[in-house]
Amino acid sequence: MISSQILQNTIDELHTITRVDFSIMDVEGNEVASTIPTDYISSQAIAQFADSPADSQVVQNAHFFKIYDEKALEYVLISKGSGEDAYMLGRVAVSEIQNLIIAYKERFDRNNFIQNLLLDNMLLIDIYNRAKKLHIETEVRRIVYLIETKYEKDNTAMEIVKGLFSGKTKDFITAVDEKSIILVQELKEGESYEQVDETAKMLRDMLNTEAMSDVKIAYGTIVNEIRQVSRSYKEAKLALDVGKIFYMERSIIAYNTLGIGRLIYQLPLPLCQMFMKEVFTEAKPDSFDEETLTTINKFFENSLNVSETARQLYIHRNTLVYRLEKLQKSTGLDIRVFDDALTFKIAMMVVSYMKYMENQM
Repeated sequence: MISSQILQNTIDELHTITRVDFSIMDVEGNEVASTIPTDYISSQAIAQFADSPADSQVVQNAHFFKIYDEKALEYVLISKGSGEDAYMLGRVAVSEIQNLIIAYKERFDRNNFIQNLLLDNMLLIDIYNRAKKLHIETEVRRIVYLIETKYEKDNTAMEIVKGLFSGKTKDFITAVDEKSIILVQELKEGESYEQVDETAKMLRDMLNTEAMSDVKIAYGTIVNEIRQVSRSYKEAKLALDVGKIFYMERSIIAYNTLGIGRLIYQLPLPLCQMFMKEVFTEAKPDSFDEETLTTINKFFENSLNVSETARQLYIHRNTLVYRLEKLQKSTGLDIRVFDDALTFKIAMMVVSYMKYMENQM
């Protein structure tokens, strides 16, 4: 529903332009907005006019007009004066407010439509029927961004995103919970994931600077039809969850770059536990000290290159070899060998996943 403040601003502007005083009352005779005191208008006169079949009428030296929301009577507009000018300007005011109601109602309906679309709360036929009614194109390229802010209900972050994108009538900004902001962006022909990633970086930098909020942004894949928007949203949501487990250093996570993390995330916990028992009979990755973990991670970062890893750790090559051999004795895996390194890397990711899932329970 349109706010009283919006209605007040509208008739204030009309009064400034026309020098005619206006009042907007509800059907029970209560003042909603006015440019002058309304004590000269009786609630009984408004009630009688509301019940009459007339759309306009001169009452108490003023023109009364009916304002409808679709076919339901919503307000009574009063244009002060009984002359022709008051009547004509009253008609103009009615038309202005009528269009304002329609615009705000459509804006609300669009937001409601997008929320239900994202959450898969609509039948396929309803998606296309409502999209047509709301003048939303159904066959254009779109992508969904999920922006998680540091604080719940971060209104500052929401306003910044709206300021960046709400002027583009084909983009939608909404939320389905208190933790994140959702941007459904329409892409131009030829725009690729490179431009999508640039948009994500711009959002991150703007929100981190202006809203002082440490945000994480995830996005799904590009879709071509409106019915596929919910898929892009689910992908973005999955990317955000997977990123928290396996790629904590990233502030931007794309669904199509999740790699093996996406596969592990979909494994059932009993299968993960079975895998860990088969691979590690004694020492497990979560029991290693900080030095060992740093050595392992740096070794993987350098693609199993012993010399480069030793250089970056500021240790002698033989010292690194000694650490790796010690690790082999405790785990049975020689991570200098590709197959063992792959198994070890997967095991470390599985441990991170299991810890995350345990914390969620």
